[in-house]
Amino acid sequence: MTSETNKSAVMNTYARYPLTFERGEGMYLYATDGRRYLDFYGGIAVNSVGHSHPHMVKTLQEQATKLWHVSNLFQIPDQERLATRLTQDSFADKAFFCNSGLEAMEGALKIARRYHYKNGQPEKWRTITVQGAFHGRSLATIAAANNPKYLEGFGKPADGFDSVPFGNMNALRDAITGETAAIALEPIQGEGGINPASLDYLKALRATADEYGLMLVFDEIQCGMGRTGKMWAHEWADMAPDILASAKGIGGGFPVGAILATDKGASGIDPGYHGTTFGGNPLAMAVGNAVLDIMTADGFLENVNKVSGYLWSKLQKLVADNPTVFETVRGAGLMLGLKCASGVVAGDMVKALMANGMLTVGAADNVVRLLPPLIAGEEHCDEAVAILEKTAAETASKAEG
Repeated sequence: MTSETNKSAVMNTYARYPLTFERGEGMYLYATDGRRYLDFYGGIAVNSVGHSHPHMVKTLQEQATKLWHVSNLFQIPDQERLATRLTQDSFADKAFFCNSGLEAMEGALKIARRYHYKNGQPEKWRTITVQGAFHGRSLATIAAANNPKYLEGFGKPADGFDSVPFGNMNALRDAITGETAAIALEPIQGEGGINPASLDYLKALRATADEYGLMLVFDEIQCGMGRTGKMWAHEWADMAPDILASAKGIGGGFPVGAILATDKGASGIDPGYHGTTFGGNPLAMAVGNAVLDIMTADGFLENVNKVSGYLWSKLQKLVADNPTVFETVRGAGLMLGLKCASGVVAGDMVKALMANGMLTVGAADNVVRLLPPLIAGEEHCDEAVAILEKTAAETASKAEG
């Protein structure tokens, strides 16, 4: 802890970089010293439509002059509108709005448990989760992820979770007992190192959940909302969960989270058993609808697919040309990770890229995450790869020296 940190009134929960931004525009952030940075981390997959998007700004300004908050004791038309838009072209029938991914995941787990209670099986309350997961930082979600790094110092983990290896169906099926209520995982692990589940694995999860009468819960907080080139990552597998947790990109930078569920999946919740003070208020819903206006416009997701394919090919060449710096590229859509080679620390690479004018974010397994706003074009990919090449050359030169 530095003396400067000691002087701050802000609680010491983040190792912050000595960098402050004063404005953003599209794919770029501008620091207080005037320097421009190419944003390839998007507020950790949050700024889905870039910075200061004109439609977002106009919508927020107009709504701010009318109504901010009334609570969920009253009808909120924009909430009904956003729920209808999110469900009409998806697996879901119902939506619940909250403020964050953590809240969405907590609520999803509650709904999955209570479904069985209402169906005369109160003994079913445990959830099978997978190793390498990240679902948030509450006591329940750190227990669900079962990562020692996040469990340390908080006492005995909350009960109700059984962790199995990611991608291993034999281990998952062996973990099912008479108390199992649900299976929960990210179709693409984000914090865990950009690890995509195979499409066959996702299909097998659906089949297993159906076989044993379990709720299938997907955490698409990071990989959803167009990040992979479809609105939801699981759509690539031509299957669907019962319940899905969403956040990050859904608000484009404004705190919005959502739980989506089928009628069956949502049937466990009645008035009084779950709620939120701020979630789904008029201000948040106006912004959420504005994000969806942009994402559902003709060609938006098609462009995500086009640009992501272009970037993928560029990154593959980058890895091939710099084997002492990068080991592999992995992920899907515009949710990509560069695994650093032995001897190169991802955290150091993130700092070096920042020094060269590009913002990224680290992840587990020595991975640098690339999570640009979904408005990225091929020209931004070229700029990003040029910075990556420059930084890789500098890193290799230091290692040789």
